[in-house]
Amino acid sequence: MPSLLLPLSSSPVPTQQACFVMVDLVGSTGLAQRLPVGHYAALMTEFVQLLFLSFEAHGGHILQHQGDAVLAFWPEDQAESAVLAALDAHDRAARLSLAGLLGLSLRLRGAVTSGEVVTGPISGQLTAYGLPVNFARRLCGAAEPGQTLVCDTVKSGCAGTPRLDFTALDGPLELRDFGSICEVYGVRRVQRDKQMKVG
Repeated sequence: MPSLLLPLSSSPVPTQQACFVMVDLVGSTGLAQRLPVGHYAALMTEFVQLLFLSFEAHGGHILQHQGDAVLAFWPEDQAESAVLAALDAHDRAARLSLAGLLGLSLRLRGAVTSGEVVTGPISGQLTAYGLPVNFARRLCGAAEPGQTLVCDTVKSGCAGTPRLDFTALDGPLELRDFGSICEVYGVRRVQRDKQMKVG
């Protein structure tokens, strides 16, 4: 049996520090049940393409497609861009043209995490491995509809920006496989008139 195992490389695996954004469409299973399959497929295609373009416009790199969720990453020193991309995703989904034609109002959950990962292509598609990726999935699932949650390292990476407002959660957040996570924040974009007063 041991002879079937692939040998591990003796060379160190290159890692990088990165921020991860995951956004997930709320109620997608219900939509799949209510809509004709052709309408649902067209809606999901427009939804995913819109977010791909939006994340890339913010400087993000799209990772593997997650069905009704989109995952992307930024270098860790671009935490503010990652958070702004996550917040913009809510507005873009709410204005999706096909959803309007179908009489639907789409809502998202979002999360932004950061940390050390390994990235690389698998079958020609960019993939990332590391705890921040799993954390982003769990944190996104814990967010309320319309909410984006961030970890403390992302908040620290955005220190000094007047465009974002972070609010600590009322209590510890229990996440499967992560236990009690205390330093998690909700984030929102600061209103333009408030920014002007700060400046």
